[in-house]
Amino acid sequence: MRWEELDQQPCSLARTLAVVGDRWTLLVLRECFLGVRRFDEFEKRLGITRHVLADRLKKLTEAGVLAKQAYQQRPLREEYRLTAKGHDLYPAVLALVNWGDQHLSGAEGAPIRHVHKSCGHEMHGVLVCSECGEPLAARDMELREAPAMQGQLLPAHWHVKKA
Repeated sequence: MRWEELDQQPCSLARTLAVVGDRWTLLVLRECFLGVRRFDEFEKRLGITRHVLADRLKKLTEAGVLAKQAYQQRPLREEYRLTAKGHDLYPAVLALVNWGDQHLSGAEGAPIRHVHKSCGHEMHGVLVCSECGEPLAARDMELREAPAMQGQLLPAHWHVKKA
């Protein structure tokens, strides 16, 4: 599988990685979730080169994750805002943060605490079943072929049960 062909794979993870699968893109998304919207602010906070930043913002905009919005007309200046599609990435970003907090923090613990505004409690994201609310782990899952995929060749090593 070639990197530039990820978006054509019959795998949602591969197609997602084609959009957000590099470290700079994820860090740009982190900044978006922290409220950063303007090119110069991204550049300053990330220490990223203008070329790389412009490329990542363009890619996220073309994918519909970010939308450009004018904040000044003369000269025209635009900022980048998360779209609904972009906001839907928050659980994935939070899951990566939680993993880093759990496995990469030193004795001092996680560098940032996440507090749920509604209840005021410090929290960590938990993946739960949308139907029963039970917490999920990989060992709790079984993969089944989607009806739309019948007759298509899925890689045998995926261990997906046929419909």
